[in-house]
Amino acid sequence: MRQSQLFAFHNVALHGGFSRAAEAMLISQPAVSEQIRKLEQAHDVLLFHRERKTVRLSKDGEGLFLLTKQLFEVEDQIKDYMTETRSAADGVLRIIVDSAHHITGILSEFRRSYPKILVSLRTGNSEDVLNALRNYDAEVGVVGSLNPGKDMEPFDLGSSAIVAFAAKGFLSDDRREISLPDLANMSLVFREKSSKTRQKLEAAADGLGVKLQPVIEAEGREAVREIVASGAGVGFVSLTEFGNDDRVRKLGIAGCDLRMNETMIYLRQRRDLRVIRLFMEFAINHTSTQNSVIA
Repeated sequence: MRQSQLFAFHNVALHGGFSRAAEAMLISQPAVSEQIRKLEQAHDVLLFHRERKTVRLSKDGEGLFLLTKQLFEVEDQIKDYMTETRSAADGVLRIIVDSAHHITGILSEFRRSYPKILVSLRTGNSEDVLNALRNYDAEVGVVGSLNPGKDMEPFDLGSSAIVAFAAKGFLSDDRREISLPDLANMSLVFREKSSKTRQKLEAAADGLGVKLQPVIEAEGREAVREIVASGAGVGFVSLTEFGNDDRVRKLGIAGCDLRMNETMIYLRQRRDLRVIRLFMEFAINHTSTQNSVIA
């Protein structure tokens, strides 16, 4: 196979079509199509399903796409290595987090230090974060676990208590805490089952022989907040993520010490990628400085 064939395949997969790939590569669409045809023919494999004017990766194509991401990333690392002495770093850093609250302070300072690096930030649960990193769809992630996997390089961001929260007026205003047995008799709003906050809460309840049954299950932290703010039930979040919202108030969970750990991670085999290295070095220094100020 030729490098040009792999490059054409990579761009079609990356941009989601032959025309867009041709535009990105500054060549004609027939030339892109011919490179893909030769690659498929030479190896007797179907890389794309063609459906009218759209294309989607086949199972074999998905596997090859992960490999070409790695291949062309190594090329970029070589270019960075050869130009390491240039004065300003640039590029794109894609970050996926379980909550933006854990990283906003670091991001603002990082952007001031590296203004030419474009940062793309999105949210997801821990499973989303791990999948994105392993599929090369993000460079850095933040998850609620100290042990994200042997293929990940972790950096502990610390921990915070898990608290309940409800709309103002949903419970008596003088109530500051709530117990797990009390929660068993209330309307509860939970995140999806893969949520680490939910898993810790349910495990603690099970240990006491208490069954917590949600009346509403919502996808994502913001959805839970909006539902709880409407007065539909009690939700749960780490204290760091609670933020400022005049519609709701927090309650401690009595009788147990539930905490969420937050860990910044990246795929270990990508440790030499320049934007990852720069960001992690900055995050570690920033966190150490903040801890010294607090101490």
